[in-house]
Formats: sequence, structure tokens, C-alpha cells
Amino acid sequence: MTQYIDTPSLVTPEIADAYERDGAVCIRGLFNKEQIEGLTKGIEENLKNPSPRAKVASQPDDPGWFFEDFCNWQEIAAYKKFIFDSHIGQVVAKLMHSQHARLYHDHLLVKEPGTRQRTPWHQDQPYYNVEGHQNVSMWLPVDPVSRESSLEFVAGSHKGPWLMLRTFMDSEAKWFPEGSLKNLPDVEANRDEYEILSWALEPGDAVFFNMLTLHGSAGVSGGQRRRAFSVRFLGDDMTHAPRHWTTSPPFPGLDNELATGAPMDHPLFPLLTGTAEGV
Repeated sequence: MTQYIDTPSLVTPEIADAYERDGAVCIRGLFNKEQIEGLTKGIEENLKNPSPRAKVASQPDDPGWFFEDFCNWQEIAAYKKFIFDSHIGQVVAKLMHSQHARLYHDHLLVKEPGTRQRTPWHQDQPYYNVEGHQNVSMWLPVDPVSRESSLEFVAGSHKGPWLMLRTFMDSEAKWFPEGSLKNLPDVEANRDEYEILSWALEPGDAVFFNMLTLHGSAGVSGGQRRRAFSVRFLGDDMTHAPRHWTTSPPFPGLDNELATGAPMDHPLFPLLTGTAEGV
């Protein structure tokens, strides 16, 4: 008989406090081997059959390959099973200090061996169509990830402000007009000035971070793939914030169905079965 981990119990008071303080935490051994194997099959299915939302985020001359795809939980059964059959709803609700956890979207990120393309330092929330603070993104690799190839976070940056978002490959300001938001600091050139958090990870480990936490990652050297599945979650205070541009990912037609400032109560964003108790 498969032994499942009592995942909500892994969110200790210390981890919850660290998430609120730093905007990023690591939880070890959160998922078991069977769950990771099932998710890996879903990732390979996704790679063989990309959605219309998929994109390559590396240059043609990159010796590796950086691939992304979004919002596939309704088409890929393994993704849906992973999200809805685990206790992840309870875990993220505890981290957010929220009574409920709502699925926002899934995001596949694959860097093949030798990929030079960095994931530049950035915040996620300015790319999205939501407002609020009670949110969390989970980043889960199904391959071992070295500290050098893992996500990095600037501790405390989730407390603001919003920073200028740009395209990853050519640094173009396609969303907010130039000058309307404070520019991103050059973290890479001044690493000693920041508290940078990062963890080497094994399959089953996961990192969690706020959508405003400044983060990035290097390429992937050597012969190791880096297949990671990210899921974004919304808590009680998150509301709809329509934009005048195409968000990443886009939700076509949603502006006609949810008013500005409305809770994200919509079939695209279902409540997960697990909710936090006593938070």
C-alpha cells in the first residue's frame, strides 16, 4: 500500500513565519515517489503535445533549450491528479494564512542540458491579472537540481514595491510604460548587497514563494535536465485586476465574466479540496 506523506504537518510554525518574513521557503520531502513519477509522465506528455500557449524562451544559438507551457491542468490528467489529489491546498493555505486556497494556473518550465539562457531577476505578480497579498507559487523539480541551477530569491522583496517587468529575451517594456514603475535593481552585479536564498533540491522537495518575491535562475550546465512544474495559488484576499495588455498567461474573455475587484470565483480557478484549519 502506498504511504502518503501528511503534507500539512510539514508546514511548521517556523516555516510559516519564514514565508511571511522572507517571501520564499523550501519544504523537503513534500511529495512521494509515486506522485513524482505520475507528474513526470504528465510533463513528458506536455512536451510531446505542447499547447498553443507554449513558447521557447531561449535563443536559437543556445546549445540547450528553455521551454515553457501554461494552463494545462484541464487537458493533462496527470497534472489534474497531482494538484487535486494531494494535500497541496492545505499546505499553501497555511503558508498564506488563508482559509481557502484556489488554483490560479500551472506552468511547466524545462531547461535541457547545456541551456545558457538565464531566467532574469523578476517579480511574477506584475505579469498577472490579480491583486492582493495572499498568494503563493510552488516550484517543484522532478529532476535533482544543484544549488547553481536552482531558483534564487531576494529575501523580503515580496513586501514591495512593484518593479518594472520586461520581456526575458530582449528586456523590452511591453506592459507598463517606461518610467511608470521603479526599475529592477541589478542584483547579479551586486549580489553581496542582498540576502539571496536558494536550495539544492531532490525530487519531492519544493520551494514556495510570493508572487512579488524577486527571483531568477541561471542556465543548466552539464548533462542534467531541469524539468520543473510550477503551480500558482490564490488566497482569500486575491481579486481580479483586468489589464490593458495581454497577461502571462492570458485568460481570454475573463474581463467580460469577472468585474474589476471581484473575487476569483470562476470555473477556471477552482477551490482546492484542502483548506487551512485554525489559521
